[in-house]
Amino acid sequence: MKQHHISKLLTTLSLIIVLIFTINCSSDDSSGNNSNPTPQLVTTGTIVAFTDTDVMSHSASQSIQIGGNDLNENVNVVASANYQVSIDDVSFTNQLTITKDAANAGNTTVYVRFSPAETAIGPITGSLAITSNQATSVTINLIGTGISITPVISTNFADLIFEDTEVQSISAALSLSVNGDNLDTGISLEVTEGFQISLDNTVFTDALEISAANANNETIVYLRFMPSIAGDITGTLTLQNAEADTVEIDLSGVGLPVIHNYVTFNSERLAFGGGYNQSSTQTFNLHNDLTNIAQVKMYIKLRCPSGGCDEWDVYANVKVRDVASGEMYELGRYITPYWNDNSQLERGFEFDVTDFKSLLTGSAELRIRTECWNDRGYEVTVDFDYIEGTPDYPYSAVSRLIAYDDWSSSGVPYGVAHNMDLDKSFTVPSNAESIHLRTIISGWGHATPNDTDGRPCAEWCYRTHDIKINGSNMFQHNLAPLGCASNPVNNQDPGNWQPDRAGWCPGMVVPPRIDNLSSIVAGNTLNFEYDYEDWVSDGLNGNAFYATSTFVIVKSNTPITKPNVVE
Repeated sequence: MKQHHISKLLTTLSLIIVLIFTINCSSDDSSGNNSNPTPQLVTTGTIVAFTDTDVMSHSASQSIQIGGNDLNENVNVVASANYQVSIDDVSFTNQLTITKDAANAGNTTVYVRFSPAETAIGPITGSLAITSNQATSVTINLIGTGISITPVISTNFADLIFEDTEVQSISAALSLSVNGDNLDTGISLEVTEGFQISLDNTVFTDALEISAANANNETIVYLRFMPSIAGDITGTLTLQNAEADTVEIDLSGVGLPVIHNYVTFNSERLAFGGGYNQSSTQTFNLHNDLTNIAQVKMYIKLRCPSGGCDEWDVYANVKVRDVASGEMYELGRYITPYWNDNSQLERGFEFDVTDFKSLLTGSAELRIRTECWNDRGYEVTVDFDYIEGTPDYPYSAVSRLIAYDDWSSSGVPYGVAHNMDLDKSFTVPSNAESIHLRTIISGWGHATPNDTDGRPCAEWCYRTHDIKINGSNMFQHNLAPLGCASNPVNNQDPGNWQPDRAGWCPGMVVPPRIDNLSSIVAGNTLNFEYDYEDWVSDGLNGNAFYATSTFVIVKSNTPITKPNVVE
């Protein structure tokens, strides 16, 4: 019985071994061949950058070998634009075919060349695409440089912008690369007025030539800017050759005017008490020749003395003596900042005082005044810029109409009866070609009754005043807000500097108001009246004043006299 079971077990094991052997053999190809091989493209060799080649011609060829394994379709070889391929290095085209049998049998040599078209100038990139069905494609990158066979002039910039340069001065030079191709003769260069050119950055002229021997090489040309007038200046550099198209380079720069600066009062201490005065009057030598002065600007710089600045916003101005009348004419007015100076402005307060040019020449007497009421005050510096240029008119003259402007409280009383003369007549010179009025006005005081918005007069109440000419309202002066909170002199804390006043702000220039009378016929006599908007003070909170100055300015192309003012 036991022997029977052993025999049965051996029989079962034999069947299992046969079954395992059968399964293993069914998945094994003893020949080593795959019934579904993967097609494969094989390339050998490299292609480097082609030599520079004239357009519409061909470079020397380079070659690679193309073969395959188990390919089931032909091999396609396609060259991109400006490149060609060949099997025999004789007949070139943009694409060719290698049969699958030839590819599977071994390598086929394929020749590639650079053939730039007429417009393919400069570096030209391309590719060689090698494909066959089910095989992974192969891409070979190509590059060559096409050289024009057309005569041409080229530059590395289309325009040049020079640094701002003072009139009659010379800018730093800028360089320009000039290249010619296929030129048999030289390149001539010429610049327009205000610019110069050079080949050595030493000798400059307005025209030069690149010789024929150097025309097809890179040449560095230097250019510089020499403005003769102020303002934006444009010009052209022209490059010419009879064989090539003309090339023009745009040139531009800003001519800065020549400025003559005169410092008058220099850190002059103005204060009340402590041995100081609120005013200073001195004589200075200013610019003598006004024939080419287009503009005169005045700058006022305030500095705090060692003990600190005046803590109040106070009335201040600068005047010049009119020698003919003996009067002082107000050049500009400003209100000082609370507690501080105007160092936040690079040059301080700026005023255009060109209207007074005829008085600001040679020996001139000036007066500065700051209505401080303590011994702190300010250190005041006043300087003038005489800016060269062509004036609108070479001759001008100025006369005073009204001048109630020495102090804030010496202005015209507002809302009460007074005896100040606001009616004048003046005769315009017969050769006047430009006539205008220049008025500076600022209100002072907190007189009542307040306006409906709670504003007392004349510091806070918004008013519109009229200038009457020959009895008719011709101009209006609107004393409206100026935006005090946006004043760049904003270091005035704890002062009350941000609320809007009527036509002025603490720490700011009081703006002049210009009214053009040029339509009035020269030689006429005109009646003038400054008419303040009606309002009546109740006398319960002090007085109100309008410090007011008005001047008439005439200009001409011929020597001109002052307007004759009759009081």
